[in-house]
Amino acid sequence: MTEPILSLRGLEKTYKGGVQALKGVDLDVRKGEIFALLGPNGAGKTTLIGAVCGMVRPTGGTMHAFGLDVATKWREARRRIGLVPQELAFDMFDKVIRQVRYSRGMFGCSPDEARIEEVLRALSLWDKRDEQIRNLSGGMKRRVMIAKALAHDPDLLFLDEPTAGVDVELRRDMWQQIDALRARGVTIILTTHYIEEAEEMADRVGVIAKGEILLVDDKDAIMAKLGRTEAHFTLNPPLAAVPASLSDYPVHLDQDGSALVYRGGDGSGKGKQEVADIARILVQENVAFTGIDTRESSLEDIFVDLLHERDDQEQAA
Repeated sequence: MTEPILSLRGLEKTYKGGVQALKGVDLDVRKGEIFALLGPNGAGKTTLIGAVCGMVRPTGGTMHAFGLDVATKWREARRRIGLVPQELAFDMFDKVIRQVRYSRGMFGCSPDEARIEEVLRALSLWDKRDEQIRNLSGGMKRRVMIAKALAHDPDLLFLDEPTAGVDVELRRDMWQQIDALRARGVTIILTTHYIEEAEEMADRVGVIAKGEILLVDDKDAIMAKLGRTEAHFTLNPPLAAVPASLSDYPVHLDQDGSALVYRGGDGSGKGKQEVADIARILVQENVAFTGIDTRESSLEDIFVDLLHERDDQEQAA
């Protein structure tokens, strides 16, 4: 197995006042992948990114990027890392092209007008290059943030909620740009509230809550291990109780007995088979149903279940 492009071991951060934002985080990110870090507000996502990017000083643990100890070789490591933060941060009175040039120079890169033009064109900013940033729309300002992060050609790019608050068209354009970056070999770590984006784009997913990593795995493996099948049987007439012949299945009555709800399986196909078995038993029992609505778990369903499971464990402790 090749060495990870980013490796965190026992990473901790406790702020003044005792708030522990990171609690012994272990995480490896592979070169060239898109890694989605999912978690609710306050989970520690932005603190983790800030630690790797040098904006937050950890209180424990180690960080290695590109094989370099980030604590002792921070300048060399940071040169190869790009960041698109949640908050817009630039001189609003400056011109777009000057801000992007400045970002490239800040990381010690030699001037390269051809590369600056390439980045601006890719983000539909070339025609706005001489505009003051304050005159741009919110979506265009977000594009400028991405251009600044790409100006020094990073090998590892952090995107902290990159599509929060932007319109559908810009979100689509940004994901096309991200796809192009992956094709060039750039490793991308993103946080997002739009879990369907992670489901569509990410190779692997990590879930963080209250400063701890709950799960890291390939997206498809998560769906296979934790996915569920849900089926709603519309009953007519309604039932007063679940038939005894269905006692071995995870079913219950809903909507005053007019719906039989199944939720089970394990993402391997077991759920679909059990739905078929339930339908067969209902027919044998002469229980009339007028429809079956079946769906498979999304990544968002799994994410919500993990958070609820953690909350339940904490309450029981």
